[in-house]
Amino acid sequence: MQFNATTPENYISQIPKDRIPHFEKLRKTIVENLPKGFEEQMSYGMIGYVVPKNVYPKGYHCDNKLPLPFINIASQKNFIALYHMGIYANPELLNWFVKEYPKHCKQKLDMGKSCIRFKKISEIPFNLIAELVKKISVQEWIELYEKNIKR
Repeated sequence: MQFNATTPENYISQIPKDRIPHFEKLRKTIVENLPKGFEEQMSYGMIGYVVPKNVYPKGYHCDNKLPLPFINIASQKNFIALYHMGIYANPELLNWFVKEYPKHCKQKLDMGKSCIRFKKISEIPFNLIAELVKKISVQEWIELYEKNIKR
């Protein structure tokens, strides 16, 4: 679902009311555990956590006017999504997450390349997400991005 939002607060005000407490807890989990240097902003119509242009002036290779994305969260039609580019770029991190997920959640893991879909929002594994968010610093993300993604 696309929302016409200019701030994270405005985005949250537009999602279905029953999702707001879970979405706010997800946002808080990310913000409280995100390594120093990432910045929260609206990114691709979602709430994003990016490497700001003053830290990585080259920006995102798909559109170098944009900062380098790292994590996004979104309320989609049938689920809440967490997009984590580190999982996409680092097979070791992906393997760790896949192995840890069943220890934190009864629901089957539903994910794509960088997208983790939470269809049962009452079972979002916040502790696992907190661990995941802490695993990559800004500098490590820039190095991974330049090595594995940037073309």
